[in-house]
Amino acid sequence: MTHLPVSLIPDFDLSARNTLALRAQSRFAVEISDAGMLAGLFETASNMGLPVRVLGGGSNVVLAPQFDGITALISTKGKRIVSTDDEATLIEAAAGESWHDLVAWTVENGLGGIENLALIPGTVGAAPVQNIGAYGAELADCFAELTAYDCRTGADRLFDGKDCAFAYRDSVFKHEPDRFVVTTVRLCLPKAWKPNLNFAGLSDLAGGELTPKSVMERVIALRTSKLPDWRVHPNAGSFFQNPIVTLDAAQRVLAETPTAPNYPQADGRTKLSAGWLIEQSGLKGFRMGPVGMSDRHALVVVNHGGGQQADVAALAAYVKDSVRARFGVSLHEEPVFL
Repeated sequence: MTHLPVSLIPDFDLSARNTLALRAQSRFAVEISDAGMLAGLFETASNMGLPVRVLGGGSNVVLAPQFDGITALISTKGKRIVSTDDEATLIEAAAGESWHDLVAWTVENGLGGIENLALIPGTVGAAPVQNIGAYGAELADCFAELTAYDCRTGADRLFDGKDCAFAYRDSVFKHEPDRFVVTTVRLCLPKAWKPNLNFAGLSDLAGGELTPKSVMERVIALRTSKLPDWRVHPNAGSFFQNPIVTLDAAQRVLAETPTAPNYPQADGRTKLSAGWLIEQSGLKGFRMGPVGMSDRHALVVVNHGGGQQADVAALAAYVKDSVRARFGVSLHEEPVFL
């Protein structure tokens, strides 16, 4: 196994390495530009008695002001077409690649399958951890396999879809957060491409002459019209998962507001819109000190300047309490508190 040396950077400022722009610092950081550096990193950390945490694009995390350990900044690059046949094209990307750049690259190469996931911030390596999804699609829909470094055994491990245990915004990696570091991801994109238009804002495209590019452009337009740009208004995207509740719980909400967005699930439960629940609780644009809910989209937490992890945690708790009191529905955060 390749074992490359690592160089630790002391007192590393992470304020510009998270999309919420939270003030944060790590005792040490290391730029992982080659997966072969991971073995050396964990050996070094073990010798120093320090914990390691992994950071990709910083788009789905709420960082603490201080981390007394080593932050591994994943910056590996590379994407390629592995193989192609009459059925599908297999592509591979390194964990440090920008997810949106990968989507755009596939479209530029005439490949369809992940265009609905355009403009989701973050890296390729983080995508399977969260099983990212948007506009009626999920990563799991086109996932083939991935390679991850097992911090417990010091060896690389191959995961297929079943191994990953994908579910709604969930995977095995969220349940063993300190064990695996995703290094490469492979996706299987169908040759017989069919646009996925089963979502509000896309359905009106049906009937026209469509391409992966035209669908991607519509998704980009929808996202930019609804969600604040994290570069201008620091945020971590959708902060709460859409709750999946029992039929009885959904019916209680619908009895009060029959027009409430609801999506029946195959298991008999119902998915509700977290953004709608928050907005109906009067919290769209609500502000608590330096942080608040976006006035453009009630699902987005925005750092108005100077916010820290404790501020975000207090706001999230207030929102969850308010929605639970109003609708009897519990919300759960999407970003990870580190």
